[in-house]
Amino acid sequence: MRGLSITAHCAPHRVDGGARCARGALALSIALLLVLVAGFSPARAVEFDEILPDRTLEARARAISSGLRCLVCQNQSIDDSNAPLARDLRLLVRERLKAGDSDAQVRAFLVARYGDFVLLKPPMTGTTLLLWGAPFLILGGGAVAIALGVRRRRRQAIAVPLSDEEKARLKAALGAE
Repeated sequence: MRGLSITAHCAPHRVDGGARCARGALALSIALLLVLVAGFSPARAVEFDEILPDRTLEARARAISSGLRCLVCQNQSIDDSNAPLARDLRLLVRERLKAGDSDAQVRAFLVARYGDFVLLKPPMTGTTLLLWGAPFLILGGGAVAIALGVRRRRRQAIAVPLSDEEKARLKAALGAE
């Protein structure tokens, strides 16, 4: 049985042996691969009507919004999210920048309104300490549970000497004296 060939669909009587057809199929394969790769790359959800005409302000808006969490999607920045709330937040960031706020003032405004959760990297504060420490607490709790389970098994595995009555029954069962 012959293996599959990229030129299998080309006419076998071609003078060039199907080389032109193979090049076309290769080009088509590469184009398809590029389309697939482009489809899986992170898309920016910023729409054209949101973009500020001032490039400096737009660059600041992108820098700020790339660090803000979409409150609907939760693990995407508002720049990457298509959620209506993310769009509202992007517009709010741009409005605040046009009004003359600094980057820190825009972030502070959003934190005051939505809490530290709006930041993709929340600061280490008393209120976010549990958020930062939760993975370590979970790992520590798991380690303690495993250690207790191992300890319990060891305790159960310790050999307890047989009583005189048990020894006698064992001898009787084995047929010994």
